[in-house]
Amino acid sequence: MRLGMPLNYRAGITDIADELVDFEQAGLDLVLVAELYTFDAVSQLGFIAGRTRRLGIASGVMQLYTRTPTLIATTAAGLDHVSSGRFTLGLGTSGPQVIEGFHGVPFDAPVARTREVIDVCRRVWRRERLVHQGTHYRIPLPADQGTGLGRPLKLINKPVRERIPITLAAIGPRNVALAAELAEGWQPAFFYPERSAAVWGESLARGAGRRDPSLGPLDVNVNALLAIGDDVTHLRRLARQELALYLGGMGAVGANFYNTLAARYGFGAAARTVQELYLAGRRDAAAEAVPEELVEGTCLIGPASWVAERLAAYREAGVSTLNVTPLARTHRDRLRLVERLRDLLAEPSATGDPR
Repeated sequence: MRLGMPLNYRAGITDIADELVDFEQAGLDLVLVAELYTFDAVSQLGFIAGRTRRLGIASGVMQLYTRTPTLIATTAAGLDHVSSGRFTLGLGTSGPQVIEGFHGVPFDAPVARTREVIDVCRRVWRRERLVHQGTHYRIPLPADQGTGLGRPLKLINKPVRERIPITLAAIGPRNVALAAELAEGWQPAFFYPERSAAVWGESLARGAGRRDPSLGPLDVNVNALLAIGDDVTHLRRLARQELALYLGGMGAVGANFYNTLAARYGFGAAARTVQELYLAGRRDAAAEAVPEELVEGTCLIGPASWVAERLAAYREAGVSTLNVTPLARTHRDRLRLVERLRDLLAEPSATGDPR
């Protein structure tokens, strides 16, 4: 199981670059840079690429509505170049509140647009003369939509790799099926190992049935807050607050994908309560309304023996990349958490081995 870490999008990348070098030496495999309505991911990933040597870098995730498919492809090729082949293109649609509210772009046809973006990216990386006549993107632009002077072009530079790995952030049934069909990786939100098959199993199987074998096995790439110790369970309040934010505030009533996910996990009534309280401005009450089972099922905060059991559950559910946010006050303590997690992953109890 690879070990990754998403960067806090509130942090300045220049302030934590030195810390990433230490995490790299401690065995971290991957760092992910988010793109919400914050600093862009691309400039930060380029900075990280220049400061590290082995660490994989990934957009976690890059919003596809805010760039043309060709720009996404050339940006990914550029990041793969400056990192000597260490980049993973994490793609996602975000949601209408961000895409329409911050970028002023219509949020439409997310699944179909994602499919077309993937197709264009791979054509660009193969340095084909780009011709794409899709429903949402037409390249070159037809004469009746522009000057008529556009002609098929191919990427000037030779990419480090003609197949840069793509990870799709997806939680809806159709998007998850698309990830299993076309992407190298899939990044769900708030992954609950024991309930994942009931929620996503059918979609994953449907997509896998159409998957090109050359893509290899799907990399299941999940996030969790991390704290290991006999006196850390009070930190689950941070997981509870994060869940309340997403279930309550990341989307309008009837259009909150995370709230829908909680309902599919079996917490529909609680999810509605959380949203009502959060939107009424009662954020502490909203956090308290998050079910304890959902908190425990989606975090790694507890004694070492409990965390080891959870790691085994993640592995049993097919997780191959685990991205953790270590909860500790100092850099040294965060490093120790990553090292301790590495040790636990190497133990038989975390692999499902009964020995």
